[in-house]
Amino acid sequence: METEKKDRAKNNGGNNIGPGQMGTVKIANDVVAMIAALAALEVDGVPALAGYVKSDAVDRITRAKLSRCVKVLVSLSQVRIDIAVMMDYGYNIPTTSSKVQARVKAAIENMTGLRVVGVNVRIAGVCMNTAG
Repeated sequence: METEKKDRAKNNGGNNIGPGQMGTVKIANDVVAMIAALAALEVDGVPALAGYVKSDAVDRITRAKLSRCVKVLVSLSQVRIDIAVMMDYGYNIPTTSSKVQARVKAAIENMTGLRVVGVNVRIAGVCMNTAG
């Protein structure tokens, strides 16, 4: 009985369901990376991640391509994200980067329940807008 209480106490950290539930839920780093990538691509002025060109078929993002663009560090129930993005010419870099940070943080926290302690944005390049 005492051992069960200790085991339950250990399992409350990390990506687990709360006490009294049916078991544990583990979220793969690749899933967190995908959420971060998709959230970043929703921001105006971010047409692509570094190494990945945005298209209508978002499901074409592969794990290999994501690993170049998004790094995920998970410890207990905290997450730190490093993401490399391309920016459209003419957008304010600090403002757009802040929007990426906020969007990525909100998406990960809402979808996974993990606490995001940092989103580091690296501007990998600038895309010239040819539409016009």
